[in-house]
Amino acid sequence: MAVSHRSLELPAADTAAADPDRARLHQLGYKQELKRGLSVLSNFALSFSIISVMMGVTITYNTGLRYGGPVSMTLGWFAVTLFNGCVALSMAEICSAYPTSGGLYYWSAKLAGKDWAPLASWVTGWFNIVGQWAATTSIDFSLAQLVQVIVLLGTGGLNGGGYMASKYVVLAIYGAILVIHGLINSLPIQYMAWFGQLGAFWNAAGILVLVILIPAVAKERASARFIFTHFNVDDATGIQDRAYILAVGLLMSQYSVIGYDASAHMTEETKNADWSGPMGILTSVALSSVFGWIYLVALTSLVTDIPSLLDPGNDAGGYAVAQALYTAFHRRFGTGVGGLVCLGIVAIATFLCGCACITSNSRMGYAFSRDRAMPFSHVWYRVNKQEVPFNVVWLSVAVAFVMALTSLGSQVAFQAMVSIATVGQYVAYALPIVFRVTTARRSFVPGPFHLGKYGVLVGWVAVAWVALVTVLFSLPVAYPVAEDNFNYTAVLVGGVLLLSVGTWVLHARFWFQGPITNVDV
Repeated sequence: MAVSHRSLELPAADTAAADPDRARLHQLGYKQELKRGLSVLSNFALSFSIISVMMGVTITYNTGLRYGGPVSMTLGWFAVTLFNGCVALSMAEICSAYPTSGGLYYWSAKLAGKDWAPLASWVTGWFNIVGQWAATTSIDFSLAQLVQVIVLLGTGGLNGGGYMASKYVVLAIYGAILVIHGLINSLPIQYMAWFGQLGAFWNAAGILVLVILIPAVAKERASARFIFTHFNVDDATGIQDRAYILAVGLLMSQYSVIGYDASAHMTEETKNADWSGPMGILTSVALSSVFGWIYLVALTSLVTDIPSLLDPGNDAGGYAVAQALYTAFHRRFGTGVGGLVCLGIVAIATFLCGCACITSNSRMGYAFSRDRAMPFSHVWYRVNKQEVPFNVVWLSVAVAFVMALTSLGSQVAFQAMVSIATVGQYVAYALPIVFRVTTARRSFVPGPFHLGKYGVLVGWVAVAWVALVTVLFSLPVAYPVAEDNFNYTAVLVGGVLLLSVGTWVLHARFWFQGPITNVDV
């Protein structure tokens, strides 16, 4: 067949035909506006960096240690991994069919059926973006707290006259971290690909280093029996029922493997998107689950006295992982500097995780604005000359900072950010899966990656798991319930649901029709 030479400015139809990714995006109703420069490795690296189990395990370790202790963490991890795997498999299957930056809310619109599509898309989108903002807030604020603990231990510890930063100083550190992340995310996508790959490498290499170093340094180590069978009951919580304690303790494992929807949000910038996106989701979850468990076991080998690690009067101010590492190196070498280096490795991983979170937030915000779902969408739905959604990057930074202002009033209320980041995002994960196994059970057209006849079964297991953890993580975390131990998760999740449905009934239902095509399909 003879091929005629044409101008470099190809008509849209010809360009789409020459590029399968552009053609598929065109079929889904969108123009190619973001630069498609990510490989499957870069897509995976971004999700792996956002999941960052080294960060997730470290900052929520106190929760796991207090509620159930070693057994709730080391064995509970397996249960969470199994059911998280079902969620990831279902999401990967849907991602393969609909590789767009909108991800979850676009999927809900396509799977819920014509009558329910706008409402399903609206609620899913708001749960997703609020959950992402909360995740960025919890990660970067946790980094600020970790920096504060490193400074505290480096200057002598709480009992040695060390510097304990005020809540205002911690907030200022947090603000500086957010600004740096905003500046990095204002760079072209090839730089973000590099940061994503660095994050993936740092998480994997950092865990391997710590897993080898921790047992080698520790003079006193917990027995295997203790690590895998010891059940801790903290009398201070007022909870004695073991099943209840175990359920609350699972938050650590559930929070530690979250954020893999980033692979879906980056599909419009990923080559071979309908295959690379699903692979990014699955490989990031699988490797994170393996690396996370190994790291968790290594950390728990340092646990020989749970009450002392959780004591707010210890040198680390009750930060269990920091105290354990500092003590291990101090006993071996007479100085805790090595422990501070280990905490520095975790801090860098957390920094790279927060940076990747802003990347994912901004792509979700860009897509949601493209469909006019956000206030002032015309402002956020813009890309600069480097094809970066610059305005919505800084919106993500600003919202995350405002969310952290709750820390000035109530640390308990702020801690709920971890829960809403977990529950809110998993609700958003589950909604399109619900529609996949109900309204679209027979009409769903799979992409290159699919689960075949097991798709519906796996989907139902995923939905049941998300429903269960939503209830579990909304339960009181201490009795009697008081102002200083109140679990705000149900309030925040209910608030997002009420606001999204309320704005739909009062306003959005009159104009929001779901994803808006910007090409002639």
